[in-house]
Amino acid sequence: MSAHSTPRSKRSTGRTANDDLSATELFDLFGDEYTRRVFGAITDQPRSGRAVAETADVSRATAYRRLNELRDAGLVRTEMMICDDGHHKERFEAVATSLSVSLDGGLEATVDVAE
Repeated sequence: MSAHSTPRSKRSTGRTANDDLSATELFDLFGDEYTRRVFGAITDQPRSGRAVAETADVSRATAYRRLNELRDAGLVRTEMMICDDGHHKERFEAVATSLSVSLDGGLEATVDVAE
């Protein structure tokens, strides 16, 4: 089965790639073990939601919930894959190239996002 991708319009979240996530937002997201595992599953390569769930060893519902939260934060983008048989599936890709938190002079967080 082969597939080709078509861009999918992103859900409107009010956040753009140039918006900075606050340290609190990063801690809220990545303070959760499942979110870290799900994000880790797509840092190596883009994957479907089912493949993310399998790689991260979480339920599909948990994988999709965390992927949607990461997408809403601007750290993940999606692409719709259309298979030759007409079926379609969403593929998730990490767009954050680095995440860092600094405690020097207060709490700061930075996220570098690939364009």
